Amino acid sequence: MTPFKERKSDRRRFLKIATLSATGSLAGAAAINRISPALLPEELVFDANQSLWARALPPAHRPLDQDTETEVAIIGGGFTGLASAYYLKRSGWKGRVMVLEARRCGHGASGRNGAMLLTMTEDRYMAWSGDPALDKRIYDLTVDNIRRLQALEAEFQSDAEIDPVGALQVCNTVEQAEQARAFAEKARGAGLPVEFWERDQITEAVGTRAYPGALFDPHSGQLHPGKLVRLFQTAAEGEGVEIFENSPILRVAPGDPARLSTVSGKTVKAAHVILATNAFTSKLGFLRSATVPIFEYVACTAPLSDTQLDSIGWRRRIPFNDSRTEVFYLGLTRDNRIHIGGGPTDYVFNNGLSVPPHSGLRFARLGEELRRIFPSLAGVQFETTWNGLVDYSLDGTPSLGQLPHTPNFYYAIGFSGHGVNLTSLFGRILADLVRGRAADWAWLPYLNRLPVYVPNEPWRSIAVDAATWYYRWSDPKAP
Repeated sequence: MTPFKERKSDRRRFLKIATLSATGSLAGAAAINRISPALLPEELVFDANQSLWARALPPAHRPLDQDTETEVAIIGGGFTGLASAYYLKRSGWKGRVMVLEARRCGHGASGRNGAMLLTMTEDRYMAWSGDPALDKRIYDLTVDNIRRLQALEAEFQSDAEIDPVGALQVCNTVEQAEQARAFAEKARGAGLPVEFWERDQITEAVGTRAYPGALFDPHSGQLHPGKLVRLFQTAAEGEGVEIFENSPILRVAPGDPARLSTVSGKTVKAAHVILATNAFTSKLGFLRSATVPIFEYVACTAPLSDTQLDSIGWRRRIPFNDSRTEVFYLGLTRDNRIHIGGGPTDYVFNNGLSVPPHSGLRFARLGEELRRIFPSLAGVQFETTWNGLVDYSLDGTPSLGQLPHTPNFYYAIGFSGHGVNLTSLFGRILADLVRGRAADWAWLPYLNRLPVYVPNEPWRSIAVDAATWYYRWSDPKAP
């Protein structure tokens, strides 16, 4: 049997092929690709965070109101930025550490995601890489990070609703179910505790009979993203980290020290700079060709009644995602809300941040999928809907390290949908890099590895549109 994720790997290869074809097939492509950033400067805009999770974000901090100097400046107050700040100070770092957030901590992807707490990285999740020893080491590392999150939760007595109840990747077709069965056997032989579940097992756990099979990872789970932001902010400030919000960075001048200029005109000089800006990184002039910012959509119901919960039979509260490329993912909160995200995504020209005008169609599609999975919820409406940007790399692999030719700048990008767990793990690694402990992580294949090159506009839009069309044409249709 073929490995379960071969079809997804084929599609990633198609995306790279489409990108290269779009770049190389038009006259003058190379020249235009070089000058495109100057001709098409990216705009920095911020929309409101209307997610369910945003209701639990901590109170706003004051903005930066004076010129200052610091040993470490961290741009971005999401999971990556707050975790790197916390772990750096917790390690005994004596110098000043500042977090500069454009809006509020958790405003970006950290406060808008699907709340699934997954092991592994996107490129290796329920996939066979050919290096089982490395897969097992990365799996154990990500499981350990979930345990660290639980320990942090206990230490600060701040409930982030971390529930390591496992997670399912459900199969949309019988063919995929057979591939998943073969993958589970191979994975268990390599020491990964992956289980193949039949339809009846899926139904017993999450209620629906829509899927003929699934892969179960017992060490994944879910959490409340807004409360995790609050937890890391509390932990970071407890170690002496200074946080400034509503302080967007307008310009970054590399150097020793680097100079960061805010929109208000204030300047920060920093010996080290951590770019914890996720899909916004290109707006600062860095890593423009490393990832593609993709809009994903999430919707959430009001709390369901006991009768409604009984009607769907989601007994074990295990979150799950399907096996399509434009994946759907679902979770059940502690107060009995169902949230569903994913499905058709959108890219806006020139790494745009403005919400696409047809977002209403995307939310309607989420409603259709929810009713397909749980027919008894046909009359249930969404209480709230939101969107957020995900920084996808072309091959689904994350990357972190020091910028080439600018060694006092550090980055972590390309989480590709696995950021809820990976961001805090990578934040811990970034703290080690600042401390000069890169050798401890030399084994990690994502260290100082820039993602597959993404061309500039207009070839970027051509490639992404072509790949998206291919995904929607070839993805397995709902039964």
